[in-house]
Amino acid sequence: MKTLLQNGLVYHDGQLTNQDVLIEGDKIVALGQNLGQLAPDAKVLDVSGKLVSPGLVDVHVHYREPGFTHKETIKTGSAAAAHGGYTTVCAMPNLNPVPDQPELLSQLVEKNQADGKVHINQYSAITKGLKSEELVDFKAMKEAGAFAFSNDGCGVQTAGVMYQAMKQAAALDMAIVAHVEDNSLLFGGVMHAGKRAEELGLPGILGISESSQIARDLLLAKETGVHYHVCHVSTKESVELVRLAKAHGINVTCEVAPHHLLLADEDIPANDGYYKMNPPLRAKEDQAALVAGLLDGTIDMIATDHAPHSINEKTGDMKQAAFGITGSETAFALLYTKFVKPGIFKLEQLLDWMSLKPAQAFKLAAGSLLPGSLADIAVFQLDQASEIKESDYLSMGVNTPFTGQTVYANTYLTLVAGQVAYQREAR
Repeated sequence: MKTLLQNGLVYHDGQLTNQDVLIEGDKIVALGQNLGQLAPDAKVLDVSGKLVSPGLVDVHVHYREPGFTHKETIKTGSAAAAHGGYTTVCAMPNLNPVPDQPELLSQLVEKNQADGKVHINQYSAITKGLKSEELVDFKAMKEAGAFAFSNDGCGVQTAGVMYQAMKQAAALDMAIVAHVEDNSLLFGGVMHAGKRAEELGLPGILGISESSQIARDLLLAKETGVHYHVCHVSTKESVELVRLAKAHGINVTCEVAPHHLLLADEDIPANDGYYKMNPPLRAKEDQAALVAGLLDGTIDMIATDHAPHSINEKTGDMKQAAFGITGSETAFALLYTKFVKPGIFKLEQLLDWMSLKPAQAFKLAAGSLLPGSLADIAVFQLDQASEIKESDYLSMGVNTPFTGQTVYANTYLTLVAGQVAYQREAR
């Protein structure tokens, strides 16, 4: 079957041009003008006035299955990803049971393939049970289908364990993807340690709990040569450390989450669990450093850290609420609205940070509309404003403070391997 996306604003090879995209089966076969003449039998979708881009790539999501299906499932999480324009995601291993054995990982890989509406790459744990003690069998986990290694949700507390993990990952040409957090510096904090935490009477999380572990790991990465990727950087010190490491040739990449770009701790209106996330919303100067880090190339990509929870787990006092915020369904529209429309980011930059750059960093077959590649495509309606509504979410998690905001660039259509994974209903 052939499908023709006709008259769209197509992003390809760094350029935005008005052209058609011809799809046959699961592949893109041509880009160009008036392609209807090549395929008069194609199903035509008129996407005039809409952006046609490579499907977005998210290297950091939590799908909660197995073990926590009251929060999210592979089906609902991947449906939410497609709703947000994502066609490739990478799922974290903080599950129950933790995928820390080859048979558990291979079962999860099969489940991802069976239930996923998008392409799902699965992380293996770095250590057994996500504890900073015994390493998993790295070679066996790679053979079982691991995409990379992460203990996300937990920092690896012991330098020796991280060093050994990096050595093994480097030998297999695999990445270590680190949630950086020194537990001894947390002191029971629930939001950023600053003036706003004092005003709300809440214990604070020091920025150094993140940056100190990054400093340790960067030296270990230099020693081992591993591809070291830092999850959700949030402080100006973290950005500066990564910048310095790149200047010294250390093989490091890093991501920033949309919520850290969009909000600072002073934007937290009250003691509200929906604003509790890890790492927390930081100070305005940290927020500015994250934006600057993206613009100068220190930060490589944007990843959502989509972390759904039940309403009960997020309602009320931050001291009791779970850490986490959803992001798959709102990320592109919010970032386009808050940064592209005012001219802070170029649209081309945002698309690269959310598709091409993560694909390149992790050697994924994604992030491009090159003829011959899989037809993983997102179509966005750039100029039509709409309200983010809880009733529109496909995720089981509604734990985001962005509900109710007016945004542009909503997803109109998502194709995964040429098949419709999401299509917006006519309104």
